[in-house]
Amino acid sequence: MGIQANIVDCKIENDGDNRMVEPTTTNTHIPKANLEAWQEIVDIMAELIGIPAGLIMRLNEPDIEVFVSSQTEGNPYHPGDKEKVWGSGLYCETVIKEQKKLLVPNALSDKNWKDNPDIKLNMVSYLGFPITLPDGKPFGTICVLDNKENQYSANFEKLILKFRNIIQSDLEIIHMNQVLGDQNKRLTDYLQEIQTLRGIIPICTHCKCIRDDKGRWNSIEHYLTEEARADVSHSICPRCAEIYYPDYDLYN
Repeated sequence: MGIQANIVDCKIENDGDNRMVEPTTTNTHIPKANLEAWQEIVDIMAELIGIPAGLIMRLNEPDIEVFVSSQTEGNPYHPGDKEKVWGSGLYCETVIKEQKKLLVPNALSDKNWKDNPDIKLNMVSYLGFPITLPDGKPFGTICVLDNKENQYSANFEKLILKFRNIIQSDLEIIHMNQVLGDQNKRLTDYLQEIQTLRGIIPICTHCKCIRDDKGRWNSIEHYLTEEARADVSHSICPRCAEIYYPDYDLYN
């Protein structure tokens, strides 16, 4: 999971299956209230499990960044720390690629993980789960790391999964609020356009210019474009075609 400057690349060797998803960058805005709640989650998680680092990681391609970090003694990770994710050998890279739990009790005694970047930070054990967005794309991970061997009990796994599910529920609500916000804005704009078109429009009897709410007289084209936010397409009606272009058969 290590997010530090100047970390060397390390090839992942994993004996698991090859089922992987194609990750994408997430630009979801997380409100302050949710960030504060997530901070409490990682703090409680680290305290109950008794480890130095509890993290929520966010995928922001081509990087992965520490999004929320527990405020615990001995935690070497800080919010905003980031590292290139693909091909880095980070624990979280595997979690995001394979979209499933990763447990490494002791990387020092595991040939697949003994050279991973987090060893430099003395983080030798890892347990992490994927966090997904409502559309199924990866948001990042929730994980814990320890500076000693740790098997992490089944109860600890259940605890982290509960916290993960809370975060995913928050992401669903955030997504729906953003969708509803966009829809409400479009509806408001639409109602304003209707109100404009339904109002009494002062129009010159002779030249057909329209007076706006500031007293200025503009052409119909200008009014529709600027006030009603409509696009104007010029054509010619059958009556005018007969009067001005009698030699052309435009409508027959």
